[in-house]
Amino acid sequence: MGNEENINKELPACGKTGVSTVNGQVVTINDNTCRELIREAINMLNYSYTPYSNFKVGAALLGADNKIYTGCNVENAAYTPTNCAERTAFFKAVSTGVKDFAAIAIVGGRDGKLESYCSPCGVCRQVMMEFCDPDTFYVILAKSEEDYWVYSLSEIMPMGFSPKDLK
Repeated sequence: MGNEENINKELPACGKTGVSTVNGQVVTINDNTCRELIREAINMLNYSYTPYSNFKVGAALLGADNKIYTGCNVENAAYTPTNCAERTAFFKAVSTGVKDFAAIAIVGGRDGKLESYCSPCGVCRQVMMEFCDPDTFYVILAKSEEDYWVYSLSEIMPMGFSPKDLK
């Protein structure tokens, strides 16, 4: 799918290409992929339920099967039961049997205004560690389809705890 020279290249911002290999499946992550995921994540802001913080978050998760699984944050008056957009996307995918992922785009802001990058919380990063290879899973933080940064999971979760640590 991608050129061999692009394998494991860093994707610091738009315009670069990388390849994520998930259980032998190769998924190309390029500018078009990033923009499509960001577009889907932005759309999810419309479904965000945030009557307490008004901080809306949308996520679009790319499976190794090249399908996109979306999520939004859902708040709760008791706060603890609140679910983040990233985990909503992961849990939707896992509940259909999908457990291999290549990338996730995340957008968020007060009242849905995308004025800064929205990074995943620690709990969401830990869920990513459960299902993703931290060196080949990409996290796309965006303010728009044209303004985004891409990190590997290992960059945003150094020394993360994963199922490998229990073996």
